[in-house]
Amino acid sequence: MGTNGTMIQFFEWYLKPGHHWNQLRDRSKQLARDGFTGVWIPPAYKGSSGKYDVGYGVYDLFDLGEFRQKGTVKTKYGTKKELHAAIREAHRHGLQIYADVVLNHKMGADSTETVTVKEVNPDNRNEEEGGEKKIVAWTHFTFPGRHRRYSAFEWHWYHFTGIDWDEKKDQSGIYKFKGKHWGSDVDAEKGNFDYLMGADIDLENADVQKELIRWGLWFIEETGVDGFRFDAVKHMQFTFVHDWLKEVRKKKKEELFTVGEYWNADYAALKNYVDTTEGALSLFDVPLHYNFVNASQSNGSFDMRKIFDGTLTQDNPYNSVTFVDNHDTQPGQALQSWVQEWFKPLAYALILLREGGYPCVFYGDYYGIPHDKIKPMRKKIAPMVHARKHFAYGKQNDYFDHPNTIGWTREGDDEHKDSGLAVVMTDGSEGSKRMYVGQKFAGTKFYDCTGNRMDSITIEADGNATFPVNGGSVSVWIADRREKKGK
Repeated sequence: MGTNGTMIQFFEWYLKPGHHWNQLRDRSKQLARDGFTGVWIPPAYKGSSGKYDVGYGVYDLFDLGEFRQKGTVKTKYGTKKELHAAIREAHRHGLQIYADVVLNHKMGADSTETVTVKEVNPDNRNEEEGGEKKIVAWTHFTFPGRHRRYSAFEWHWYHFTGIDWDEKKDQSGIYKFKGKHWGSDVDAEKGNFDYLMGADIDLENADVQKELIRWGLWFIEETGVDGFRFDAVKHMQFTFVHDWLKEVRKKKKEELFTVGEYWNADYAALKNYVDTTEGALSLFDVPLHYNFVNASQSNGSFDMRKIFDGTLTQDNPYNSVTFVDNHDTQPGQALQSWVQEWFKPLAYALILLREGGYPCVFYGDYYGIPHDKIKPMRKKIAPMVHARKHFAYGKQNDYFDHPNTIGWTREGDDEHKDSGLAVVMTDGSEGSKRMYVGQKFAGTKFYDCTGNRMDSITIEADGNATFPVNGGSVSVWIADRREKKGK
């Protein structure tokens, strides 16, 4: 059965440039001690804005902070040497590393090329506007600072499907290159959501496919990462990601756990993606995130019995990565949809202490976001990560039977000493829930490991007890081993 896995997204949007890999190195021991097993790191290669690039404006996949390009040797997160040291230290403490990968577009080309294009309607990319014309496009990537080291591949316009800037006219638009078509297997938003930003990579081009697989194999070899977080999969030919992973896994003979970011609140779109890719990768449970946002904004009028309705976790927990917030949903970002602070502990209990899904804790929740004066919540989240690692095992009994106050128990298993717990939460006023934790706990005292309640509960002879919770709060009840030691 093994230990419950928990990953942390180890970055937020507004980190100070230059020191992050060292921070990961220095915090690895504590992360493992807190109960984390996996770390999702930000994009490790050079972005078009050099050390100020969060990593999604991809310039050179082969420059991990090693070459002077875009005005700097370092990436936003440090040098290649520092990256290696951080990964080594994380591995030493048993943490897996999942690397953020953006294979949808490139930005910051080294020179321009003249290309024949047709402009398309930005709101419906299937609609062409006007006839053919010539534009000057930033599509030629030669990476002069790298001097062909690791790869001699040069990118030209024909390795892309389109771009959003005409240098000749100093004009933005969405320009589709002559002889190219948008990927057929992509999200249907805006008619066809293949095009996202920058120079849109043609993932059907055989040379591109070969180069990106070669890069993937090189990157794993070079860094020793254990898996990937794929950015913007709704904009990429679905079959490409499936085939890329198949090829890379085959050659590396490794599982390479992978999660994709498919940003869509409609579960049907996520289900379609998982089905099309034959479950080759997990997806972030975006609909669950929006349920958390809505519950946090509803002043107690959200029906907590329905918190998992319409989610990936409810229907396909095996392919679901659960999260509360991330770098895109944090204040000021593209998908801003921040879960209110009071509800965060409830949301984290829902992803950390139940059977379904692989939970991901956000750096900005754990360590805070100074840029927006958001305080760290590590003191509130860490006890739940710990409880997940040690106690959240065994049969799950759900008590989703009240619009405000819900709960569940885990009966524990033989493999994890003293495992088993009871969780009760409410988005309304103080309440309680009578729940069954198992007869093996008869006579055992339970305490609330979150520290929200100071009382203790004795489990009755039949394995039941009434577990209280404060208003707008959560309590996580576990066997009080502190008392046993004193017996």
